[in-house]
Amino acid sequence: MQHTMPAQPTEAETGIVDAVCGPLLDPDGRTSRLGFHQSQQLRNLLLPALWAVQDALGHISEGAFAYISDRLLVPPAEAFGVATFYSLLVVGDEGGSLTYVCDDIVCRRVGGKAEIPTEVGSPCLGQCDRAPARLMTTPGEEPLVIHSTGKAPHEPFSREIAGLVGEIDPTSLNAYEEAGGFAALTTARAQGSEWVISQIEDSGLTGRGGAAFPTGLKWKLVSAEDGPRHLVCNADESEPGTFKDRYLMEGDPFSVIESVALAAFATGSSHAYIYIRGEYPLATSRLQHAIDTASQHFGDITIEIRRGAGAYICGEETALFNSIEGYRGEPRQKPPYPTVSGLFGRPTAVNNVETLAHALRIVKDGAPAYKANPTRLFSVSGDVALAGVVEAPVGTPMSEVIAAAGGVVGELAAVLVGGAAGTFALPEHLDLPLSNDAARERGLSLGSGVLMAFNATADFEDTIERIAEFFADESCGQCVPCRVGTKRQAELVDRAQTAPLELVLLNDLAEVMADASICGLGHTATNAIRSAYELGLVGDRNG
Repeated sequence: MQHTMPAQPTEAETGIVDAVCGPLLDPDGRTSRLGFHQSQQLRNLLLPALWAVQDALGHISEGAFAYISDRLLVPPAEAFGVATFYSLLVVGDEGGSLTYVCDDIVCRRVGGKAEIPTEVGSPCLGQCDRAPARLMTTPGEEPLVIHSTGKAPHEPFSREIAGLVGEIDPTSLNAYEEAGGFAALTTARAQGSEWVISQIEDSGLTGRGGAAFPTGLKWKLVSAEDGPRHLVCNADESEPGTFKDRYLMEGDPFSVIESVALAAFATGSSHAYIYIRGEYPLATSRLQHAIDTASQHFGDITIEIRRGAGAYICGEETALFNSIEGYRGEPRQKPPYPTVSGLFGRPTAVNNVETLAHALRIVKDGAPAYKANPTRLFSVSGDVALAGVVEAPVGTPMSEVIAAAGGVVGELAAVLVGGAAGTFALPEHLDLPLSNDAARERGLSLGSGVLMAFNATADFEDTIERIAEFFADESCGQCVPCRVGTKRQAELVDRAQTAPLELVLLNDLAEVMADASICGLGHTATNAIRSAYELGLVGDRNG
């Protein structure tokens, strides 16, 4: 039996929710007569409905919850559990303008700090190249990111997948078409999906989100399953220090949606989702504009944007599925793997923005040309002269990529490779060729391509304390090893500010989290902290 809360929605709230959920289906004004499968289809509108109310009114009241849960057949307690899972949703009868002030690794070094009651400390906003950054939200208005003036890196190595960024108007479909836009999608349709997948396989393309899984194999596995199938573009770029996908989405949105349509065609998916982090308002609006104005190019493929709402864990693919489906963004056990049972229980291909951009280039230029000069994007930030995105050939030494970002300001002390879930490298490691194989040989992981430079003035104790706090806050809490382990790690790091680090206990925690956590958050939460101690960036106070 469906139970509703006693509070009543306002007329404004019902209008907002109805605009998202569509017309009422029952004569008596309720949807509760729908069967189970229909109700599951409705539930995926939960996050969009919550966002719609929040955007318009600045908060989600008890009455709005009552109406949303009744319309979507979601028990009120579950709707409340979903809403409170996300940091950007304001739950309660009071709300208004808020400013989220990034106080993560890069921004805190240049003054990122909440100072007035309407400001809230925030994890990385994906604006490390423009630090310090703030995200301002005002009811009824588009969110606004405020940051210092950012400069693009000079003399890039390559412009293979980012060639149109800064060269054409990102809001002009005509400009994109004149630059050769949608030619790759036309070629794909003419050659067929099997040809496309064979090109991706022959190119050797692997995922650029951190796992480095072969993209062609993933598409082949999905296309071999019975339909319906889904394509998901993971644009929930929440790793501290990462902003390369934002760079593409803001600067070349038509290319992004062409690559999404291409991947959907290759995998036989008629519906594609772009799941984008809620802290990227400009990228979201530009992608939506691109979808609205270029839909004639998609054929029978539908592309839909879903906004995240402030949860790092939703970058994990199965947590992302749960979020789209209207559940808390908690990871699922594997197997089954997404290629067999992913979004809505159907075969699903998940790729991040950069990976799809490479696939688009492969179809344009052919696998041999791509293999002759594969590139990848690096988010270079911290103590460099010109923080920004650098596109460089795979295997370029780290020193050259940092030089392309203007070089280090001051004396280099270390580089955080791979973001908060990565590891530190010392100046003597600058000769590292930036490829997955070379990084693994050095005990490093390129992850999503973060290179965060620290000069000799850096406070590494503060940095690792912030990293520990980040993982403790962002753990979804579903599994005990991660939920407890990240909290204990933060306590150990905090105590180490005034006493010897309990390194044995930290290593024990790392082993347990790596072995028993459901997802990668627990597996990698200790990496940067342990490497900082192992490399001597922070001292062991043994007296």
